[in-house]
Amino acid sequence: MSDPVDPLPLSHHAIQVHPDDNVAVIKFGIEAGTHIAMPGRDPLIVTGIPTAGHRFALVEIPADEPVIQYGQPIGKSRGITAGQVVTPSNMSNDVPVVRMIPDQLSTPEPQYFSESEIPTFQGFRRPDGRVGTRNHILIIPTSMCASHEAQQISIIAEHTLFDPKLFPNVDGVVGIPHNKGCGCSDGSNLDVTLRTLANFAAHPNVGAVVMIELGCEKTNLTKMENYLSRQGMDGFGKPVHWLGVQSAGGTAQVVSKGLAAVKELLPQVNEIQRETVPASEIVLALECGGSDGFSGLSANPALGHAADLIVRCGGTAILSEVPEFCGAEHVLALRSRDPQVASEVYDLVDWYKKYAATVGTVLGDNPSPGNIEGGLLNITIKSLGAIAKGGTTRVEGTTAYAEPPKGRGLQLMQGPGYDQESVPGMVASGANMVVFTTGRGTTIGNAICPVLKLASNTPVFERMPGDIDLNAGSIIDGTEMIPEVGQRIFERIIEVAGGGTLAHAEVHKHREFQIWAEQSVSL
Repeated sequence: MSDPVDPLPLSHHAIQVHPDDNVAVIKFGIEAGTHIAMPGRDPLIVTGIPTAGHRFALVEIPADEPVIQYGQPIGKSRGITAGQVVTPSNMSNDVPVVRMIPDQLSTPEPQYFSESEIPTFQGFRRPDGRVGTRNHILIIPTSMCASHEAQQISIIAEHTLFDPKLFPNVDGVVGIPHNKGCGCSDGSNLDVTLRTLANFAAHPNVGAVVMIELGCEKTNLTKMENYLSRQGMDGFGKPVHWLGVQSAGGTAQVVSKGLAAVKELLPQVNEIQRETVPASEIVLALECGGSDGFSGLSANPALGHAADLIVRCGGTAILSEVPEFCGAEHVLALRSRDPQVASEVYDLVDWYKKYAATVGTVLGDNPSPGNIEGGLLNITIKSLGAIAKGGTTRVEGTTAYAEPPKGRGLQLMQGPGYDQESVPGMVASGANMVVFTTGRGTTIGNAICPVLKLASNTPVFERMPGDIDLNAGSIIDGTEMIPEVGQRIFERIIEVAGGGTLAHAEVHKHREFQIWAEQSVSL
């Protein structure tokens, strides 16, 4: 307990995120009964169980008055005394969201860097003009029914055919087994599956493709070719081999054919070389998972600063996890470039609410037990912290899951809060780099795209140094400011994009891939 005669200031014990906040978020090492020096008033005495990542009241908050964090209401007081730790017993989750779109809404464009100020990296320029940060041979099963064979081909090929010394411009042979493509209703389920697989095949991080069907599933090769024709995507501008398990004579035969295809493709894919390209070619996916009470105070705003730098270079940042817009959607809407985009922001959230209702859930159920234990007591707190990943530049547009945006700058993608499906959706939308913030410690990566992990607190960074690339906990520790950490993140993005450094998830061959296809509500 701090000495009541000589108490330490608030900044030593906690963080007041916004000047208008009536609560502060607890750092590490505080005890019940701690006296905190407050300018111009008597010391504040902390009561309750002061757990790191949770918050206590800076002043008395009478019943029915809003509890404020991030300068926004996060709940309604049931009667909270000054210094008392906020819990579900003294704060309800009632948060009125006032939706409005000013008729003359027009957010200024970002302050773009001059051409001479934009850094460069070594990337793979593709025939369609996009730039890859990696150069993979991708084995794509059109359905769950060919996923085993695709995985076998990729694993065997990497261990027996792919030699980085012989093929220095190839980053790997990767399969993306999944559980979609058959045994489901027609309509959006199939369209989203085909769209996701097609956009992975067309992705600039992919140099060649082996596409495998079973033969009788709903998303067989014929359906894929028809889909590509409808979308004007005939061919991917890269070598493609088309194989069928049934037509080849079974598992052993198609695996043999697949390995022969990889052997043929390796020297072809190795022919392309990295060239100097500007950072405007970065398409950055923004993700958070295993969040804690510090995520919205350190890692997410620091990543938001890096995202701003990417946008100011003329690049693109994609923000998704729409369930984690809920309660904060008005903040994004009022940052939109015009009323039309603001309306689209609200539409994203309303669509997801309808979708959630069809499976018997509500968006307020989003925080996980780990989130709540870490201080994210409700969806509003989580959302206000989560959208900080999107930085401060204006929202340029919105797009559907796994669909490339129509422009650059900050783009919002429809998508779930589940990391295993959210990240692949943004990669299918064109992301060639991912930064993933975590407070509890999350390890997943992506099949074709580098995923950098950013810790919200120093203890988790020190506990998992082989999985987490960067630490934003220094913001909580008081040794760095948000812009400093954001600049470090930006520089690491450029370094990893150029292939000079691998993300830890790549080193461990984390190649997670799933498709969010159960979308029964029309977009």
